[in-house]
Amino acid sequence: SSGINAEYGVIVWFWKAIRSFDNEFKARLLQFVTGTSRVPMNGFRELQGSNGPQKFCIEKWGSPNDLPRAHTCFNRIDLPPYKDYHTLKDKLKTAVECTGGFEID
Repeated sequence: SSGINAEYGVIVWFWKAIRSFDNEFKARLLQFVTGTSRVPMNGFRELQGSNGPQKFCIEKWGSPNDLPRAHTCFNRIDLPPYKDYHTLKDKLKTAVECTGGFEID
């Protein structure tokens, strides 16, 4: 449906970028995508979405000029079709670093 598979360059580069990040940034990225900075006790298979269990998902979206976007209710990150690894990594870092969270008092 999204025209994306595990061998698609952007997916390979995404996981390569994840492995290159330190634990603090990985937690921030997890927060960006899922709304929580912690993996459930029994792993990703227990991630919850707005309607119950919801797997981590990557979708193809946008143009190479766009930043990645996240849908925390669906544990989904939308990745544009970047042309190379370094662009993906830079855009991913920008998206996560420039995203302000919110708090409820």
